[in-house]
Amino acid sequence: MRLAMIGTGYVGLVTGACFADLGHEIICIDNDDAKLARLAAGEIPIYEPGLEELVKKNVAAGRLTFANWAGADIGDCDAVFIAVGTPPSVTDGSADLSAVYAVAAELAPRLKGYTVIVNKSTVPVGTGEEVEAIIVRGNKEADFDVASNPEFLREGSAIDDFMKPDRVVVGTEAARAETVMRAIYRPLGLSETPIVMTGRTTSELIKYAANAFLATRVTFINEIADICEATGANVQDVSRGIGLDTRIGQKFLQAGAGFGGSCFPKDSLALVDTARKVGRPTQIVEAVIAANTERKRRMAQKIIQACGGSVEGQTLAVLGLTFKPNTDDMRDAPSLDIIPLLQQAGASIRAYDPEGMEQAARLLADITWGDDPYSVMEGASALLIFTEWNAFRLLDMQRVKSLLTRPLIVDLRNIYTLPEMVEAGMVYYSVGRPAVA
Repeated sequence: MRLAMIGTGYVGLVTGACFADLGHEIICIDNDDAKLARLAAGEIPIYEPGLEELVKKNVAAGRLTFANWAGADIGDCDAVFIAVGTPPSVTDGSADLSAVYAVAAELAPRLKGYTVIVNKSTVPVGTGEEVEAIIVRGNKEADFDVASNPEFLREGSAIDDFMKPDRVVVGTEAARAETVMRAIYRPLGLSETPIVMTGRTTSELIKYAANAFLATRVTFINEIADICEATGANVQDVSRGIGLDTRIGQKFLQAGAGFGGSCFPKDSLALVDTARKVGRPTQIVEAVIAANTERKRRMAQKIIQACGGSVEGQTLAVLGLTFKPNTDDMRDAPSLDIIPLLQQAGASIRAYDPEGMEQAARLLADITWGDDPYSVMEGASALLIFTEWNAFRLLDMQRVKSLLTRPLIVDLRNIYTLPEMVEAGMVYYSVGRPAVA
């Protein structure tokens, strides 16, 4: 089938490349000509394992092309996917839908035969209805339906998530649109992927409900971790003990510095905004947002206390800046809150991240950047681990000790075991586990 993907950001690029790899003919449309030229040359503007190879393969095969609006012909497309950003409003946290609506207006006069317009962007309830109205205003002769098809891609494993999804959700009340969407995803049916066909409004709500629930799990286990630290319990054992209950499960029960990234923070805020607008405020999600914000402040205080109650005049070595490993995404990363608090307390920061330093340098000031994990440690008072990159999991502890002025590690991701830290002779503070002193 011939499909158009509007937007070549994280969702649009991954989805377009994966659809092309399934055999569809994809045109990715963007208004950034410099970015399009890079993409056509096989240069990927984001870090996602396997994406560069996938794009190059499908460009070479002729299944994946890139164009701006002037050079794009979508008249013969079976479906057009809207995959543009919906960032939170700075005033009330609601989703900013201006890019989605601008795409709808641009699409309207270009539609010819029957086309399914698919909202792939994460959008609140009622967005499909407004997109439909915009297109009708722009082209009263257009033959189309608007469907919802939320994405559930995890950064760092997005290609695998697309090719082997837990489920595909499609929201539409139109039989023709359902037929088209089933045909688009038919290749995934060979692996018996569940396809949830539902109403458009329900589909729009599923994405927000899923992310808010996962954010709640993360926040819950972080609060349990605080109780563990106060009582001497071990949060990893607690997580395993409750996670083996099949009603609960083990995923998203890893204690840490709080959630971040492109989805959980903004989608939780957008769900709260929707709930308020319909007169059904969601107290749980509001509490999750507040607790996660406080979590980052508490992590800064945890570090300061581990450093003897003050970091004034101290140099601290930070490993990991992105909100999770295997991505260069810095959106709402805990490091963006924790590092400025440490700097305000008088600390100097040296930092290293395998992929995120270019992005981080735009968002953090007065940082000394390292070339590798060990380069930031020499003469530092403590080593702080913010992101669980594999490159940090097997550090040479004797070398670490020789570089630091004292053998102190604060690990906000629990990537080391307590016995190995005892054996290495480190002073070690982690999350929700007894300290090694």
